[in-house]
Amino acid sequence: MALALMKRAHSSTTSLTVRPAAAYLEVIMPIKATSSQAGVKEDAIEPQEGLTRGNVKHCDICHVSVPLDAWPSHAQGPKHRSRETYAKYKSVLGETEKDKNGLVVLGDLDLGYVDPHSASLQSDRRRIVEIKSSQVLCHSTLLQVNLAASQGASRIASAFSVAVSGTVRKISSRPLITIGRYEDRVEFLFEDTQLKKRFIISRLLKATVGNKADHEALMPIAPYVPRVRTTRRPVREVVEGIKPPALNAVPYVGHLPKAAIPPQLQTILSSSQSTKQITAQVQKIYIPDVFDSTSYDRLFKHLLWIEECKMEQDLEHYDILNVQLRKHNSYYYLDVPGLAEKRPSVLVGDRILVQEQGATDGRWYEGHVHFVRQAEVGLRFHGSFARYSESSRFHVRFRLNRVPIRRQHQALDTAFNEDRILFPLMGNVSPLLLPQFGQTGMKLYNKIIASNPPQLQAIASIVSLPPGSPPFVVFGPPGTGKTVTIIEAVLQILATNRQAKILACAPSNSAGDLIATRLRTQLNKDTLFRFYAPSRFKDQVPDELRDFTYTTADGHFSVPPMAKMKQFRVIITTCISASVASGIGMPRGHFSHIFIDEAGQATEPEAFVSIKTMADPKMNVILSGDPKQLGPIIRSGIARELGLEKSYLERLMNRDAYHLRTCYGKSVVKLTKNFRSHAAILKFPNERFYDNELEPSATPALINAYINFPLLPSKKFPIIFHSVSGKDDREASSPSFFNIDEVLQIKSYVEQLKADRRFRTTDADIGVIAPYHAQVQKLKKTLRPIAEDVKVGSVEEFQGQERKVILISTVRSSKEFVEYDLKHTLGFVANPRRFNVAVTRAQALLIVVGDPQVLSLDPLWRSFLNYIYLNGGWVGPDIPWDPKATIDEAGGYDKAVRAAAQLDMNEFARRMESLTMAEVEEDVDTNVDRPWRDME
Repeated sequence: MALALMKRAHSSTTSLTVRPAAAYLEVIMPIKATSSQAGVKEDAIEPQEGLTRGNVKHCDICHVSVPLDAWPSHAQGPKHRSRETYAKYKSVLGETEKDKNGLVVLGDLDLGYVDPHSASLQSDRRRIVEIKSSQVLCHSTLLQVNLAASQGASRIASAFSVAVSGTVRKISSRPLITIGRYEDRVEFLFEDTQLKKRFIISRLLKATVGNKADHEALMPIAPYVPRVRTTRRPVREVVEGIKPPALNAVPYVGHLPKAAIPPQLQTILSSSQSTKQITAQVQKIYIPDVFDSTSYDRLFKHLLWIEECKMEQDLEHYDILNVQLRKHNSYYYLDVPGLAEKRPSVLVGDRILVQEQGATDGRWYEGHVHFVRQAEVGLRFHGSFARYSESSRFHVRFRLNRVPIRRQHQALDTAFNEDRILFPLMGNVSPLLLPQFGQTGMKLYNKIIASNPPQLQAIASIVSLPPGSPPFVVFGPPGTGKTVTIIEAVLQILATNRQAKILACAPSNSAGDLIATRLRTQLNKDTLFRFYAPSRFKDQVPDELRDFTYTTADGHFSVPPMAKMKQFRVIITTCISASVASGIGMPRGHFSHIFIDEAGQATEPEAFVSIKTMADPKMNVILSGDPKQLGPIIRSGIARELGLEKSYLERLMNRDAYHLRTCYGKSVVKLTKNFRSHAAILKFPNERFYDNELEPSATPALINAYINFPLLPSKKFPIIFHSVSGKDDREASSPSFFNIDEVLQIKSYVEQLKADRRFRTTDADIGVIAPYHAQVQKLKKTLRPIAEDVKVGSVEEFQGQERKVILISTVRSSKEFVEYDLKHTLGFVANPRRFNVAVTRAQALLIVVGDPQVLSLDPLWRSFLNYIYLNGGWVGPDIPWDPKATIDEAGGYDKAVRAAAQLDMNEFARRMESLTMAEVEEDVDTNVDRPWRDME
């Protein structure tokens, strides 16, 4: 029978126990219950319309002002209607939370922190609710007590259970506790027995499973407040500083072009129009209708200017206000927050402007960077700067180093425009039979290659290329030995062609160092030269490569005399620094071959610095990389939209002359033997990105190292997805996200990995990947005391690397960010190339921590989570969808969730905020997690 409240006593109570089961639903029901649902089905309250002023109407729901003639379309738009529905529901929910009809619901249902390892776990998990009558005569009866998650069209497993004292009818229970944030709503359904009317009083249930002290140590230092955008006052006068000697270390001939941004283009890019409008205007005025060898230079020069403008704008984020400079001898020391993480990136020779606080004359002093330390830089100013006392305070602006951009413009200004390099056609591909390695008479330097047919074919094809061939591409998916292949090809060219001279480039110094380190075992310092920009410090160079460099008398990296430079058979540089060859006067055509490794990570203008300055009609170009992995980092959304993000490698791979089936071995070879990962780790990316052509070929002892590991839910399947319903936060003025719950879950896994005596794991075996800079910093802080040498970084930082164990924190668990759309929420996480790189770094064990409710909105992630679940790798709260259902590759899962929410307002309330679609304009904050590159 239903439980009735006492009619004549003001303090009559009914007690209930509420506790989190943290993974499953447990409900103890009254003996007699009604069949009515307790969900909120009352009439929605219409929100008030905004005020009209003149020809503009303010929308209180969207918080925007809309012209009157645009109001009908705005009011019927999906964004407004979605927010309107949410506003209506919040109004109804507010009514249910009020005490009414003489009843009062008392009790704190925020359980706070529930430590899963606490000895007092049971008492920590309980709360008592009292229902009191505040009237002398009360005619209400409690019919039902329900949890919102267990009702409606979209029922999900709740993290809580609720029981009415004195009843024993248990439905189910599973006392699994996992780290995360849990919310639900308990609804008390009453009936007024006199009026025969039913009504609901609801209360929010909350619990955070995790250690309170750990959470508090990682909490935001201050609430997130978006950075106020200010317009920099114009710099009217600059007092030039003293340049470091490094700038004159290389004996360049001629002068770099200024390559200043055209004023009209700068005006358009700086306008207040939307990104979409600016893009359309730029495309109409500056982007050629036809992309060919005659328009090539014009296109990329304008894309470079667009990117430069955005880079300069992004540097404003790092402006420092009200700081003191410390003087020692002739140097002024400036502390730069974030310098160690290259936020901002500062190199020797860069310029930093300072102005005394309160100055209004527009005069700035230019400080040249003479050295860079862990957290500070050393500057030198004009002698007149000495007039300021040490107590003076300054505003600081970072200036973009334009030298790398100017070198790209210089290359684009050259007359080289051969179609066989820029736009190769099938007619450029040799019709001859494929060269076979066994027929060339070559002897392998690296004997391991002997059993790998694709590598042998790539080497034979490269060595046999006739002079003046179209570029040759070595397509190297993860772990397939791309660099090994390139090294062998270089050595074979040198052995079979005594006149050959090779310029080898890579987008980064680390990639260039890898090539040099591999080649030095076969070449001496008279044949191999590793060039570094003078801004590089000696301690940044591997010891084994020091003998292959050249330095000036004062210790700066440089080049030897021209006669010596011409004798080297292999010169290795970064893509930008490849300009040194023509810059010091080496003649065009000096090199027979140009190799560009990791070509997919370079922009096309970067890749062409070497080609356009040094190529002649006979020179051959060899590119290696993977167009399915991360491309170049582009900060400007406009430049990305107009094509700067597409690398030269990717563009070539989309041409008919590089079709793998028709041109295999003639212009392209795809490596297929994977020497990195366990078959289970490789299977999903292999099918999704590489046509299932990759063959697991790694050493069994390595890739099977964690089979039967105690943490594995399925002992033969070395992948774990740990479902965490966390909360993403931001702090102070940083728009980058972090998720404390995921940080603590990653910490738990690292502790367990290191503690296991049977499956021994060192810090060097573990890599932790997170897509947001703030999350990387929180992870580093948390792991430092227990695993200081574990590498933690972004996906970009792990490209080209591998670890026995990779842990990935996906971060986003949006429940409170109404204004952010799905694309913004999942932008970093759902990028297919970023996904591909992240999940292919692991050799023996892959652990992914994330919120499945958010990740499953992306078809790629939903497919991957289905793969893990169906193979038994799922940990934590159960999968909230049917893992066997066919995936809709077109997406639209956010729309499906919203549609279900319209039918079930309870589910809608919990998810609406993170799934509301909105068009968010790109601004400076969108680049906060996009790493800066060091371009020399």
